[in-house]
Amino acid sequence: MAGQGREFWRLIRQAVTLPWTPIGRHRFWPGLWFHSWPLTSPLAALYRRTLVRRTRLAVVIGSFGKTTTTRAAAAVLGLPVDRVKGWNSRGLLARAVLTIRPGAAVALTEVGVKHKGRMVRYARLLKPDVVVVTSIGTEHYKTLGPISEIRAEKAEMVRRLSPAGLAVMNGDDPNVLWMRRQTQGRVVTFGFDGKNDVRAANYLSRGLSGGSFVLHAMGSSCTIRTRLVGRHMVYGLLAAVGVGLAEGLGLDCVVRAIESVPPTPHRLFPIQLPGGPGLLLDDYKSVYETVVVALETLADISATRRVVVLGEVFEPPGTEVEIYHALGKQLAHCADRVVLLGSETAYQSLCDGVDGAGDTALAVVHHVRDGDVHNAAIVAGRGLTPDDVVLIKGLGTQRLERVGLLLAGQPVVCDRPSCKAPVTFDCAHCSHCCSRAH
Repeated sequence: MAGQGREFWRLIRQAVTLPWTPIGRHRFWPGLWFHSWPLTSPLAALYRRTLVRRTRLAVVIGSFGKTTTTRAAAAVLGLPVDRVKGWNSRGLLARAVLTIRPGAAVALTEVGVKHKGRMVRYARLLKPDVVVVTSIGTEHYKTLGPISEIRAEKAEMVRRLSPAGLAVMNGDDPNVLWMRRQTQGRVVTFGFDGKNDVRAANYLSRGLSGGSFVLHAMGSSCTIRTRLVGRHMVYGLLAAVGVGLAEGLGLDCVVRAIESVPPTPHRLFPIQLPGGPGLLLDDYKSVYETVVVALETLADISATRRVVVLGEVFEPPGTEVEIYHALGKQLAHCADRVVLLGSETAYQSLCDGVDGAGDTALAVVHHVRDGDVHNAAIVAGRGLTPDDVVLIKGLGTQRLERVGLLLAGQPVVCDRPSCKAPVTFDCAHCSHCCSRAH
């Protein structure tokens, strides 16, 4: 508590200078709300119990896919998609409650935890009517513990549901399905498995334009064309369908809404580079599971050459050698060129994994020092043609977005290996990064 108090007052002292710069504004106001939890949570709890007690509140939890799922659910429920910021803990949750308008029929927020004991406090504050559970993975295992403890912590939100509540669960994830025994509410499952209440089949990649699949729900079937790139993105859309149908919306209305959902910035976000090559920017987080699905998505895209710019794996569930060796084996068959910004150990392990894939391996691995985004862009961009695709995947603080800016021909003057600016702040808007930024 003392450390949180010091951080709060540090933000107060910086109030004079921070709001006058783009990064400062991006850091200060969310930071102020985040650390205001001791003051704002009691107010938000009272507000939830009184003025907005009749508002149906939908909450999205899980290890991965929360923000994209929240955006899809917002579109279905008729809420502004562009207001979904991914602010999902402490005082920012209090803010989410306090900004609900009295009389609003429905509201929506996502919730994230990385410390034990937090979810039950958030559940008491939010008093959810609907809980969507996207997935359970190893993110924050260093503070939450093994998978069994991670799912137990996140299950506190579904335990809070009343018998009239609704839990929308990923039926393809056994750790999510475990939660159905933890709630009194009605359960709707979604996924690709035929046993789910809302399910997808026959997924077809359309490259950087998105994909299509057949939706089965309420005894009806229809073909969906989505702008989101990657088979795993379908889960967020299915969850939104489950929410919409449970809330009494018609299937036609729900389908139109999910087809309109745009890609989420920094999560396999498609960009067309000058001259025609495609770029997938996925630099928000780099937990091991997200790296694996990003590479699977790349493998599904038809291209003459596939280039991967790979950064650090966050909180790897194993040794650096094991993790990068496994990624090397996967990269051997889905990439032609790999540019690694990481340690010498990671590079050697990646190469060993590629070599271990045998004669069918395609990937050639290049190593540049962490932070050397200019050299990374030179190597990644060498000889690109309109039929090539580049995937940039790394940790948010590494700012591998700068490689994408350089590939797009924009001037970048920053070569820092790490940046403390919020991950949601684009490098293109930073005067310390781009010489033409303003």
